Amino acid sequence: MRRAALTGGIATGKSYCLARFAALGAAVIDADQLARDAVAPGTPGLASVVARFGPTYLRVDGSLDRPALGRLVFGDRIARADLEAIIHPEVYRRIGEWFANLPAGTQVAIADIPLLFETGHQHDFETVIVCACSPAEQIRRLKARDGLTDEAARARLDAQWPIEEKVSRANIVIRTDGGFAETDRAVGWALSQLRA
Repeated sequence: MRRAALTGGIATGKSYCLARFAALGAAVIDADQLARDAVAPGTPGLASVVARFGPTYLRVDGSLDRPALGRLVFGDRIARADLEAIIHPEVYRRIGEWFANLPAGTQVAIADIPLLFETGHQHDFETVIVCACSPAEQIRRLKARDGLTDEAARARLDAQWPIEEKVSRANIVIRTDGGFAETDRAVGWALSQLRA
């Protein structure tokens, strides 16, 4: 089985590419979903977040107020590191379990891990695929998708490695600046490389 990681910067098209890989028959898992699961109501992860940041980051229904916590951690490097120290070990544990439990004969398995390089886990994978677009396009997408201000969008970009640094360390790069058809072709080519 070829173990691959899909990464990139925020708003570089990782989720779209992951869905395309899945549609083409690759086994896939999304670390963002695992991170949400790690702090779901009733989990030790959520209890740790509340112990560190306080109950003001809980909604009335007991779930984590992710937008409010996001505003804090993207403006405070120490708070972000503390949150990551709670969530990342659980995410990587779940990814490891997923790989271990894939059916025999699985040819290609891809884990979408936005902070792969930032967490130092790139060496856990045989192939690293980076989704990339220009920083200006990332900001445009963040503002359109999440309703962020220019300043808030830039803060999110600044919290991650520059996209070209990630590109320089990739085995495969999928540029997502073009249209969906162009991205689809790039995903198909990347999967053919993984299967070769």
